[in-house]
Amino acid sequence: MITHLQDTVTLNNDVKMPGFGLGVYKVEDGETVVNAVKAALKYGYRSIDTASFYDNEVGVGQAISESGIPREELFITSKVWNDEQGYESTLEAYERSLQKLGLEYLDLYLIHWPVKGKYKETWRAMEKLYNEGRVRAIGVSNFHVHHLQKLLKDSHVQPVINQVEFHPHLSQMELREFCANENIKFEAWSPLKRGQLFDDPILIEIAKKHGKTTAQIILRWDIQHEVITIPKSITDERIKANADIFDFSLTKEDMEKLDAMNNNDRAGTNPDSYDL
Repeated sequence: MITHLQDTVTLNNDVKMPGFGLGVYKVEDGETVVNAVKAALKYGYRSIDTASFYDNEVGVGQAISESGIPREELFITSKVWNDEQGYESTLEAYERSLQKLGLEYLDLYLIHWPVKGKYKETWRAMEKLYNEGRVRAIGVSNFHVHHLQKLLKDSHVQPVINQVEFHPHLSQMELREFCANENIKFEAWSPLKRGQLFDDPILIEIAKKHGKTTAQIILRWDIQHEVITIPKSITDERIKANADIFDFSLTKEDMEKLDAMNNNDRAGTNPDSYDL
């Protein structure tokens, strides 16, 4: 379990990735995303998660460039979108992402969603990028167990990560166990369920006990479950507060209460019913 904002976890290819980072889903390109990324880097974040679909890779790249932080100290993730999937089109999408970000390589490249009939070809392209040393690690996002099983059957490179929706209302126990058994790290998007959990009485009670916010309680729960997490925020104060979770621990009872909140309710779409 990580104990500091810049602590890393070791992926199955021995690449080290920060266990906590900033997500920039739906953050407007330009000044908004530039300021959010700069604030995160200022407060010690070193992992930034974007995607071609977010349409803000240019701003993320600008913030990285202007931060003055050496590239090798940062961990940058992007993703190939659904209409870019397929072998040749994935290779082209990767080049576009690099160009927009102004980078020579990515630390992690993910398949954004398991597009039926395409994600295996997409993975083949990503394996090529990885084997040629163009990207440090490759993984997937929004894959259920059955998607992973099909991918692993024909893959030559093991995904390092599965990034999925994860929060106390969607604890994904079966998927987490499968990923653990396959040595695939589990990463949470929407860890705060888009703010829908902030007024939950159980969370409020635990937060009061620890002198923390409900958001901090949820993010601490992620960390104690050894889940890599990338909360999104665009405000300086919240970006700082989200990372202020390393000075306390949830008790076994706290963790059990949060685990019991699971009701398999999603803020996003189920990958099996996504209109891909």
